[in-house]
Amino acid sequence: MTGSSGFSPEIAVKLYPSKARSQTRLMTIMTGNPSELLPTFLVALREGFEAALVVGIVCACLQKAQQTRLYRWVQLGVAAGILVSVGVGLLLGGLLERLAASNALYAPAFEELLEAGLGIFAIAMLSWMLVWMTQQAKSLKSEVEGAIAAALKQGNAGWGVFALIVIAVAREGLETVVFIAAQLQQGGLFPALGAVLGLSLAALMGFALFRFGIQINIRLFFQVMGIFLLLIVGGLVVGALRHLDGAIALLAQLDPQYSNLCFWGKSACVLGPQVWDLSQTLPDKQFPGILLKTLLGYRQTLFLGQAIAYIAFLGFVGGAYLQSLGATTTVSSKKEVGVG
Repeated sequence: MTGSSGFSPEIAVKLYPSKARSQTRLMTIMTGNPSELLPTFLVALREGFEAALVVGIVCACLQKAQQTRLYRWVQLGVAAGILVSVGVGLLLGGLLERLAASNALYAPAFEELLEAGLGIFAIAMLSWMLVWMTQQAKSLKSEVEGAIAAALKQGNAGWGVFALIVIAVAREGLETVVFIAAQLQQGGLFPALGAVLGLSLAALMGFALFRFGIQINIRLFFQVMGIFLLLIVGGLVVGALRHLDGAIALLAQLDPQYSNLCFWGKSACVLGPQVWDLSQTLPDKQFPGILLKTLLGYRQTLFLGQAIAYIAFLGFVGGAYLQSLGATTTVSSKKEVGVG
């Protein structure tokens, strides 16, 4: 549905004065649906457990080498990695708030463009991590053990351990923070709550695995999380394109010289014809639509460009992910029968 301006309400509201836009954002943040915590919970759980594995392997190596005195460097590395991630999150959040409160003419369009950029960046990071980490999973333990062994041979072993932990924690933390920033566009505090719950569970799983020896099928865990992540990131593709289209629509309405950029029509500038409008049948802000939106990328209003991008993403990145799973399984099978 579109307003009298010809643009959807969520795009048209960007044209309000800065105070009204800030109040609208605040109201959105203070409300929300519990289903919105699922994507960030799953992403934070996967990323957090991956970081916990690295930390656990490092601690096991130090214990085996009778270098438990270096545990404090591990703790400092974890703290530093978390601080880096939180700092980036605060920076992104502050930038969005400043744009929402700005009186500059093009601030609403830049805000939409930044949100689209965050979504695209999150898509790139999480897609790379999904495929690359699956390919590297079989050698993760040996690589970490090799790095620790090399660090212990040097005089500044503590700094070597610290650097390894900071990189591992900050890498997973930054991926999570960027995803949270992209999800917070959807509104509500639930995405942030989902991340906290996911990281907490990941820490507990890592502690239980290395401290008490509780058996966890790590391969199956990452395979299942990978499928969920693939679908969730597919939803980011749909959302990022809508924000990009919204930025172009705002530019066209703010300044007539940009009207030629909005070449398709009033309902969507560059996304092509509308595929469906199920806002009255299956709204994506109510159950079960909100659940389909958070887990599968469903949108009550979908345009052809979004549909093509979603299918292309699942085909390209999903195909690469499944191929990497097959390669990992083949290598594992050969090792089990003593081949190679």
